[in-house]
Amino acid sequence: MEFALFSHIPWPENITPKALFSDLLEQAVVGEELGFKAIWLAEHHFTRYGLGASSLVIASNIAARTDRIRLGTAVLIPPLHHPVRLAEDTATLDVLSDGRLDVGFGRGASSSEYGNFGIDHAESQARYRETIEMVETLWTTRDCTFDGKYHTTQHLNLVPTPLQKPHPPVYVAATRSVESLDFVASTGRRLIIGVVLNTDDALDLLGRFLEQATAGGHAAQPSDVPFFRYFYVAETEEQAHRDAREALNWTLDINTWRREFSVGSEVYESISDYRNRRTELPPSYEYLAEHRAFIGTPDQCAAQIQAVHDAGVRYFGCNFAFGGLDQKKQLRSMELFAREVMPRFAD
Repeated sequence: MEFALFSHIPWPENITPKALFSDLLEQAVVGEELGFKAIWLAEHHFTRYGLGASSLVIASNIAARTDRIRLGTAVLIPPLHHPVRLAEDTATLDVLSDGRLDVGFGRGASSSEYGNFGIDHAESQARYRETIEMVETLWTTRDCTFDGKYHTTQHLNLVPTPLQKPHPPVYVAATRSVESLDFVASTGRRLIIGVVLNTDDALDLLGRFLEQATAGGHAAQPSDVPFFRYFYVAETEEQAHRDAREALNWTLDINTWRREFSVGSEVYESISDYRNRRTELPPSYEYLAEHRAFIGTPDQCAAQIQAVHDAGVRYFGCNFAFGGLDQKKQLRSMELFAREVMPRFAD
């Protein structure tokens, strides 16, 4: 079983972007030393939910400070990028990182993100499919001519082309959309399963993907499907929940709050003011700790991983970096996980 890191680079009010980027780099360096396969970064815009607006730039910084850990995007939002520029930037990062890039795409940006880019959210499904196809074509085709609904090229030669051949591995996120699952399963691409689904639903999604992909003649493997959960491990169960509660509650609140905005965002408002005036509550900490997070002692977390392993998961992604959790606690959790849990799942 392989293990990875994930972060959407949350930005609480009490910390600076510079400090968060420095912490993320340290997590990547330590993660490489501890044996994590990859670090995956989310793209978000105009919100404290995540500082990954330029996730490829951030990944390039990590690439310059590491040697082995792979660099994943979970996910890039294709409709918010011009496909030619996206093909150039990803190919350049693949070369700079010595072929360590995994490119994950997804459609799940909030309406305010689409709106502030001047993109009609109703077009997101068609735009994201076309952009993915165009990027892959540009990566691999000399003198490329592409005639799409939203973008066209004539006799274009990408410079540079990716180091990985034919191109970096391509992953596509799917959650509840039948359209998205059909797209990834029917085209031979790899699936990403994020933290937004409950674990039982995420396992069901994995099973349906593998079944549909196999039925379509594609050699889908569980080891090619990153399966992400919020994650925190400590010496005692009490300590694990005490450390994780505030940070996970912040994540729940900011994710609910940011979706109120069709224009603008919550960045320069106070989350405490929002909490005082809101009329509906997000799911509780207890609900997420039971259904979307693995939080507890090494034995408890290992048992939860064993359960998803028995259900078919072979590539498990840990979101240690949620809600502005203190850096020392994150690193201690990563180190305890690598020492006490990962060896139990060695091949």
